[in-house]
Amino acid sequence: MARRIIVLSGPVASGKTTLGDTLVARYGFERQKTRELIQFFQKAELERGALQSGGDALDRKTGGRWVADALGRAILKLPSNSTVLVDSVRIEAQVKAIRQAFGQSVTHVHLTAPIAELAIRYRKRPKHLKELPTYEQVRANATERDVDNLRHVADIVVETHLSTPDQVVVRVAARLGLYGQRYERLVDVLVGGEYGSEGKGQIAGHLAPEYRVLVRVGGPNAGHTVYEEPEPFTFHQLPSGTRRNPDAKLVLGPGTVISVERLIDEIAKCAVSQERLAIDPQAMIIDGADRLLEGSLVAAIGSTGQGVGAATVRKILRTSADPPVRLARDEPKLKDYIKESRLVLEDAYAEGQRVLLEGTQGTGLSLHHGRYPYVTSRDTTVSGCLSEAGIAPTRVRRTMLVCRTYPIRVQSPIGGDSGPMTNEISFKEISRRSGISLAELNEKERTSTTKRKRRIAEFDWSLFRQAVSLNGPTDIVLTFADYLGIKNRQARRFEQLSEDTIRFIEELERVAVAPVSLIATRFNFRSIIDRRKW
Repeated sequence: MARRIIVLSGPVASGKTTLGDTLVARYGFERQKTRELIQFFQKAELERGALQSGGDALDRKTGGRWVADALGRAILKLPSNSTVLVDSVRIEAQVKAIRQAFGQSVTHVHLTAPIAELAIRYRKRPKHLKELPTYEQVRANATERDVDNLRHVADIVVETHLSTPDQVVVRVAARLGLYGQRYERLVDVLVGGEYGSEGKGQIAGHLAPEYRVLVRVGGPNAGHTVYEEPEPFTFHQLPSGTRRNPDAKLVLGPGTVISVERLIDEIAKCAVSQERLAIDPQAMIIDGADRLLEGSLVAAIGSTGQGVGAATVRKILRTSADPPVRLARDEPKLKDYIKESRLVLEDAYAEGQRVLLEGTQGTGLSLHHGRYPYVTSRDTTVSGCLSEAGIAPTRVRRTMLVCRTYPIRVQSPIGGDSGPMTNEISFKEISRRSGISLAELNEKERTSTTKRKRRIAEFDWSLFRQAVSLNGPTDIVLTFADYLGIKNRQARRFEQLSEDTIRFIEELERVAVAPVSLIATRFNFRSIIDRRKW
């Protein structure tokens, strides 16, 4: 038996076809058209008057049971969890027979509008079949004339003249519970706690198999690297779990800033299908002029110069922007991937699917909360990421703050200043403390996007506390544990970490008032100690 039976009724031109088309397209309802049944049983031609007469004849012959009987046969061929849309019924006996056959699984939706409005719509509607010349002739049929009486036995009644077609869908979908019955907390958020390059990509890759939807915000100025054999893969636009979980849907929200060339390249390298990826039509496209405009920032504050900030400024300027703003919906190369991300997420929520939102850069680079002007062009906190993705705070289940044992900042070209760090030290000192060769550190510590060298500093407890205060993490993620001692690379369990590392983690937990749930010990498949209790 089908999970649900949705029965539509209403006068001709009340909006049943439009509503039905949306329910089928968006929610996957299986449609049972009574018009086709009449044609099959009565050999009626595809003409309004003939269909009316044929339906009346079947009602007289079966007492209105013919729709329920046909529905019963159709359901045997459908999956047990399908939802069937009966489009449509015309008399109360048909509704009664369906309810007797299928009980509480039936929901009756009736659409209506004033006769004058219906007549206007009838003249304008597309011709799905050979129509009668006037609406008055349609209503000459006694059954059609009385069909609006079904509003008195319906579970849901919508007066469609008071709402647009989209609004009718919202009202009916809500009454059917298609948006879910409550705001389930299904979204986990991953953000950086320092100046970026905290290793978020590898953590996102580790977590990705647990989620049905992966969301990324930000732009191509942040590279997230995931360990793979034979070569690691760096994501600049797609979520970092794209290859680790090939079944997950991918979403780039409306706040995303896009380099079309880089995104198309990643899509090809990851073999991402049109059905899998949703790019919100409101996402911003970077223009060549944006990259040129940011040239001065590369030397001044160590910007990546990818044009993200300049593109964001143009989006804010709206119609006064020069060059004119182009959104994702305006880019022909992306047309096959354009889908409203809110709808993709709403469908995931309704199905109880878990969502991973991956932020980029770090809290210390937040436009509003970092040390201005040595910041990026967006708010990098959990709140900012949720806003860019279009996700409500009430959807959040866990918030993970990623911090490395020694924070880094990019090294600016000669004469520039990428911003302050407290207690800056050298990689030579890190090598002495950890036992990792200086050559390895110098090779590894280059930025993912520009390949520039990095600066490094002692762990900043004040910065960490600020990040905790701004993000309210439920969990801390510690990366680069091997920088506290190369022997940590061999640890597979928490107790195998060095005593100094364990004490450091305990102090992190006291300052954050949150557990350190994930610990990255090296850059490898088996590099993460997972202490989560969720």
